Amino acid sequence: MEKFTFLKKKRQEVLPKTAGAYALCANNAILYIGKAANLRDRVKNHFHASSYRDHLFINQITKIGYIETQSDIDALLLESELIKKYQPKYNVMWRDDKSYFYVAITKESLPRVFLAHQPKKLPTTTYQLPTQYIGPFVDGKALKKVLRLLRHVFPYYQGKTHPKTFCGYCHLGICPGPNPDQKTYKQNTKRLTQVLQGKRVSVLKTIEKEMKKAAREERFEKAKELRDQLFALQRVIAHARILNKEKGHENYDSIAKNLQSLLTTRNPVRRIEAYDISNIQGASATGSMVVFFKGMPARDQYRKFKIRIAGTPNDFAMMKELVTRRLKHEEWGYPDLMIIDGGKPQLSAALSALQTTYYQLPVLPVAALAKQHNELFLPNKEKAALLRDLDEGTRNLLLHIRDEAHRFAISYHRVLRRKELIRKP
Repeated sequence: MEKFTFLKKKRQEVLPKTAGAYALCANNAILYIGKAANLRDRVKNHFHASSYRDHLFINQITKIGYIETQSDIDALLLESELIKKYQPKYNVMWRDDKSYFYVAITKESLPRVFLAHQPKKLPTTTYQLPTQYIGPFVDGKALKKVLRLLRHVFPYYQGKTHPKTFCGYCHLGICPGPNPDQKTYKQNTKRLTQVLQGKRVSVLKTIEKEMKKAAREERFEKAKELRDQLFALQRVIAHARILNKEKGHENYDSIAKNLQSLLTTRNPVRRIEAYDISNIQGASATGSMVVFFKGMPARDQYRKFKIRIAGTPNDFAMMKELVTRRLKHEEWGYPDLMIIDGGKPQLSAALSALQTTYYQLPVLPVAALAKQHNELFLPNKEKAALLRDLDEGTRNLLLHIRDEAHRFAISYHRVLRRKELIRKP
């Protein structure tokens, strides 16, 4: 577990405006631990708009400790671990067996997952079911939101029984159905547990490793299933990382300057477009274009394309077609940055569309973002830039834009596939 960075109480302005966990201390004693989407604002709130509970200890505070995290989800999980480790006086004092939340996971052949307040008094004890409890969590609202997101990645049961047919949750893709594969279900439940314990990086690596193994063994259906699960978990993490509307514009000025430096352009980077291709061995290929303005999605300007090219699947040709067709629409305006999903070949396809067909256009900065190692390829630069080397705000925005383009392309691809299945006799 990472260690706190400590500051004197009067140096609150130095606290970062990022997600994380914080500790309010009296000399060397930790009195209270909390989490925040914006550490500086949340800690200031204790001192300037304190609640009746804060008044019990706020005058004793001499220093503040903090640990930054990549997302609100990470902050939520870290807060839980820190409270268990340090047992802060005022966190424990306010705990009345009902104020904290736990995620309960039963140890059955098909485990159930649900929220609980009092681990020792759960209904499961009536049935003598061994149950694992993950927690405590302070913020029940945030925890419920995290579970809703993760249930789309790892569908699970909440109730003791399931009807013999598909239920409403099955149709939403968050329930495993009446007859799931027991081994797969248990594996998914184990991975859900690991994510809630803060081991998401390990889970991502494991899923990616299994996906590649399935592909090598030509188990393509399994490989696709694992690929979709991997992308879904990445989207959940990215969703939790992104700038919210309250602080998006405030942070975007510094991100825009970083992008200008990265692209070596003097023009401000306000409108960013990203493009992605979705297909299964060339069938029902679709393209997506998503638009972000000053760091925020402009969903009314998203566009989708049904790829027309026929014959052997060719990602290079499909990307060139997508960019070429987009550039025909002068009425949409042109972006300050075009982000292509893929590596050097896809970047070359976009540059080819720009240079050969629409050479009369002003120079548009283009970059390609490869998923495997999160590398950013730029024209006339031999070596790719690694996202992990960029500042957090720029890195998270680029990941969010990339994932949003992928999500939008897949959603349209699924619509076309369903239509094809309906048409087949």
